[in-house]
Amino acid sequence: MSRMDARERLIESTRELLWERGYVGTSPKAIQRRAGAGQGSMYHHFHGKPDLALAAITRSAEELRDRAEAAFTGPGGAAERVAAYLRRERDALKGCPVGRLTQDPDVMADPGLRRPVEETFAWLTGRLAGLLAQGRAAGELDARLDPAATAAALVAMVQGGYVLARAAGDPEAYARAVEGALALLTRTSERN
Repeated sequence: MSRMDARERLIESTRELLWERGYVGTSPKAIQRRAGAGQGSMYHHFHGKPDLALAAITRSAEELRDRAEAAFTGPGGAAERVAAYLRRERDALKGCPVGRLTQDPDVMADPGLRRPVEETFAWLTGRLAGLLAQGRAAGELDARLDPAATAAALVAMVQGGYVLARAAGDPEAYARAVEGALALLTRTSERN
């Protein structure tokens, strides 16, 4: 196998393990075992577990942005694109691979590992705020709507929806949270 193949397997294995077990539960041995790569290969490509974890977290953050951007640039008005983002297919019972990292004290205590998490949520909130501002300007949404506050509420709803789904063991809990948030946006715009 080429070096690129081993590097990719190491990153993908680390992403999966961070999502499943968190930083402390993701040992170099577990990463190597899952990736089918030896210790030499791991240390050839990465300086150690923190370096590999950063590559994995950065990849998860990029993937989240790419999937969100696909909905944000899709067809329809701003409100329809926000709805498409909220309703897009997700594994609600697994939760958000980036959002779950906020509950990991080791990731949050390390400024380097925390940075892609912070940047991703800042981007997501800003991108949603921009769409909501467009929707407000186009008359799709209530003129009194605060795009920044509403965007923060929607991001919190997505993360909270995952929590509700995981707690109930039912992905419908996430879907209900989404529909409730969208109903609030719609009701607000109908009052104009």
